[in-house]
Amino acid sequence: MKLYTSLPKGLRPFYEIEIGKYRKEFKGGNLAAAWNHLERAHILGQRYPYAHTFVHWKMLQFGFKIKSPKEILGQIPRLVFGGVKSFVGKVPVGNPGGANVPPLKPFPIEKEVQEIFIKAGVSATNA
Repeated sequence: MKLYTSLPKGLRPFYEIEIGKYRKEFKGGNLAAAWNHLERAHILGQRYPYAHTFVHWKMLQFGFKIKSPKEILGQIPRLVFGGVKSFVGKVPVGNPGGANVPPLKPFPIEKEVQEIFIKAGVSATNA
C-alpha cells in the first residue's frame, strides 16, 4: 500500500508523476529540479494527510542531503503537523512546503498546477 493512497483517484497519477520526477532528478543530482517537483507534489497533495506527510518526509531527507540546517529544522514541525492540518482541512493552499516560506502562508497556484487540479476534477482549495 502506498503512503498516498488517500488521494482522489483523478489526482493520484499527477502526484505520482511529480514524486517520480523528483526521484529521477534527485538520483541524477539535479537538486533544483528535484526540489521543484517536491514543491509541486506538496501543492497537489497537501489536502490529503498521507500524501502531505510523505512529501514533508521527502523534504526532510532532502534537507539532510543538501546539509541544510534551516531545511531540516523547518521540516520537522511540518512533518509532525502537516498531516494533522490536512486531516482537519486547514492547509495554506498553494504553499510549496519548504522551510524557505512561512508554513501557514497561502500562495497563488501556478497555472500549470491549477490545470492539473481541473483535469483531476478536484478543487485546489479547502472548500
